[in-house]
Amino acid sequence: MIEINDLQKSYGSKKAIDIPHYSIADGDMLGLVGNNGAGKTTLFRLILDLVKADAGHVTIEGADVSLGEEWKDITGAYIDDSFLIDYLTPEEYFYFIGRMYGLKKEEVDERLRPFERFMNGEVMGQKKFIRNYSMGNKQKIGIISAMLHRPRLLILDEPFNFLDPSSQAIIKHLLQAYNEEHRATVLISSHNLNHTVDICPRIALLEHGVILRDIDNHDGRAEQELEEYFNLKAEEE
Repeated sequence: MIEINDLQKSYGSKKAIDIPHYSIADGDMLGLVGNNGAGKTTLFRLILDLVKADAGHVTIEGADVSLGEEWKDITGAYIDDSFLIDYLTPEEYFYFIGRMYGLKKEEVDERLRPFERFMNGEVMGQKKFIRNYSMGNKQKIGIISAMLHRPRLLILDEPFNFLDPSSQAIIKHLLQAYNEEHRATVLISSHNLNHTVDICPRIALLEHGVILRDIDNHDGRAEQELEEYFNLKAEEE
């Protein structure tokens, strides 16, 4: 699904990303973990062609993301609230996203139903613009909009941020179900180890822009390995 080759990105003297090669298979559910400033968001922005790489390239299904846009039809993403159109209501925004992918209003309504518990009566029918919502509800709107057209590739940066514990539990279940039911490739980043290892069978540890470890988490071994790594890092510092 995704191939990363000789990918480099620097900001001034700081190298944000330096990945010689990394592959993400079709149907993978990958958790990208690392400390703040590790390069998680930058990597996602490079995959989505939101920033230009200094060297190397990313391909999605063989297509270089910087040379075409066909990959966008199968991709859904939410990085932060800059992705939202904040002068619309959530309903207007969801219908706008639906129209972009050829969905009728009735189809959008149908696809929103599985998210009713996640929205918890706080998103729809409020008669206010997105800019007037809390950060938690903006997060919900962004996640739902990324999943609305049922993309084969879903990328979410820190999806558990700003959410209360109940909403975190619900979105974990929704993401796992989405991966399994649609055989979609799902990439999430988080500095919260517990949430990530709970739902991701594969974990990539990113530090200073480098993928240090690629961990098979099918047997739950990632949590101990990551905790040992971060504890050791804390002791060294």
